[in-house]
Amino acid sequence: MLRIRKAATGPRGGLLLSAALLAAGTAHAEMSAEELAKLAQNPVGNLISVPFQDNLNLNTGPLKLNQNVLNIQPVIPIDFSPDWNIITRTIIPVISQPAFDPSGSRINGIGPVQISAFLSPANPSGTIWGIGAITQVPTATNSVLGSNQWGLGPTFVILKLEKGNPWVYGILVNDIWSVGYGSGGSYNNLLMQPFANYNFEGGAYLTSSPIVTANLNASSGNVWTIPVGGGIGKIFHFGKLPVNTQIGGYYNVARPEYTGNWTIRAQIQFMFPK
Repeated sequence: MLRIRKAATGPRGGLLLSAALLAAGTAHAEMSAEELAKLAQNPVGNLISVPFQDNLNLNTGPLKLNQNVLNIQPVIPIDFSPDWNIITRTIIPVISQPAFDPSGSRINGIGPVQISAFLSPANPSGTIWGIGAITQVPTATNSVLGSNQWGLGPTFVILKLEKGNPWVYGILVNDIWSVGYGSGGSYNNLLMQPFANYNFEGGAYLTSSPIVTANLNASSGNVWTIPVGGGIGKIFHFGKLPVNTQIGGYYNVARPEYTGNWTIRAQIQFMFPK
C-alpha cells in the first residue's frame, strides 16, 4: 500500500506550520549541517521539503521592466515498496508580468502548475537517479501568464552524492508537449537544469544551477535561453527545523527577444527529513 513518509491530515499548510518543529525535532537530529545541505541538494531526496524560489528577471519586455516569478515547490516522497520510492514535485508559479506597451498594466496571477513524479531507488549508493513523467495543468489566471492547454512529457534526474565527498552534482531534464485543445497555442518546452554544489563544514556551500530552456516551437533565434552564473547557500535552523537558504545571479548568454538578461534568484527551503 502506498504510504506518505510523514502522515499528514488537513491542508498542506497545516503540515508545514503546525507539525514543523515536532517533525524536525527528532528527524535527523544526528545529521550535520553539511549532511543536511547535501540532502537539500538532492532533487529526489527522502524528505518532505517546501522550497520558495523567487526569480527576479531584469529588463524584461520592450519596456525593459522587471518580471518576478515566485515558484512554490513542495516535494513529497511516497513509499512504493521496500526498494522503490515515488518522489512527487509540484511547481506553482506566482507571476508578476510587466506591461509590454506604455498604455498597458502589470498582470499578476498564477501560471500553469507542473507536477512531476519520479520512480527512484529507495536505497541508492553513490549515483542517484529518478525517472518518471511530468504534467502541466492549465491553471493560468490570465492568458498572458501561460497556455490554457494541458501538457505531458518525460522527466529524469541523475546525480552523484557520496559520503565524505563535498561535491553534489547532476542534471534534471524534462520535456513537455501540449495535448488536447485550448487557448494559448501548442507548445513543446524542453528544460535542462545542470547543478553543481561544493559543500563546506557548517552547512555553507557554493552552487550553480542554471535553468536552460528551449521553446522548440519558436522561430530561429528565439528557441534557447542559456544562463550562466551561481551563488551561495547556507543551512540554518528555525528552532529545530532545518532551513536551506540560497541566493545567486545568472546572466542569459542566449535568450529570445524580450526575455530578461539577468535573473536574481533567492530561495528558502523548509526541510522535514524522515
